[in-house]
Amino acid sequence: MRFLTCLLFVVSGAVCLVVPAAADAADQAAVHLDAKVEVQMDYLLYLPKDYDQKKAWPLVLFLHGAGERGDDLNLVKMHGPPRLIEEGKEFPFIVVSPQCPKGRWWREFELTALLDDVIATHNVDQDRVYVTGLSMGGFGSWGLAAFSPDRFAAIAPICGGGEPRSTRNFKHVPVWAFHGAKDTAVPLERTQAMIDALERQGAEPKLTIYPEAGHDSWTETYNNPAFYEWLLAQKRVAEED
Repeated sequence: MRFLTCLLFVVSGAVCLVVPAAADAADQAAVHLDAKVEVQMDYLLYLPKDYDQKKAWPLVLFLHGAGERGDDLNLVKMHGPPRLIEEGKEFPFIVVSPQCPKGRWWREFELTALLDDVIATHNVDQDRVYVTGLSMGGFGSWGLAAFSPDRFAAIAPICGGGEPRSTRNFKHVPVWAFHGAKDTAVPLERTQAMIDALERQGAEPKLTIYPEAGHDSWTETYNNPAFYEWLLAQKRVAEED
C-alpha cells in the first residue's frame, strides 16, 4: 500500500509527496520435491529365439511415426522392425516398440521410464541399447539421444530432425541417419543440419541419402541387413570430457 503525505508551505502552497509504505519482509526458503510421475504406455515386446539361454541381449527401441499414434498396437506393426517381425523375421536382439497416444509427440521422460522398466525386468546388455525411428520417431530418436546421451550405444534416426545445438550432448554417440532427397514432408535439410552440427564438434556421423526417395526412406533402411550389422557392432562409450 501507499499513503499520501501532504506538506503545507506558506510560500509555495501545498505539495503532496508519494511515500511508499514499508513492505512486509519476504523470505525464500529451500524446498525439496519428491514426487513420482506416472507413466502409462502400451508397447510391443519382441524377445529373440532362445532368449533364456543368454544372460544379456542387445535392445533396439523403435519409435513409429505420426500416422501410427493411437490406442491400437496393430498400427505399430505397419512399418519398421515390428512389421518385419509380424512377417516372420527373427532378430538377434530385443525389440521394444511403444505407441504414442493420438495428438501427442514422443516424450523423452516417458521413453526413459519405459527403458528403465524393460532393462530392470529383462536380460538386457546395457552397453548395447539402440534407438531408431521414422519421421516423428526420427525426431524422437534425436531428442532422446540428447535427453539420455549416456544410455545409447548408437542411434539411427530416419527422415527426422532436431535441435542442432543439442548434438553437443551426444557427440560421442555413433549416428547413422537416413533421409530421402525428395522428401516433402520433412525436408532433407532437417537431417543435414544435425549431421553438420555433429561434424563441427569433431564427430563422424554417417548419413545415407536416397536420391529418388520421398518421405519413405525407412523401408529400404529396415530391409537392409547392413543396417543391423552396423547397429549391433556399436557399443556404448563414455563421453570424453
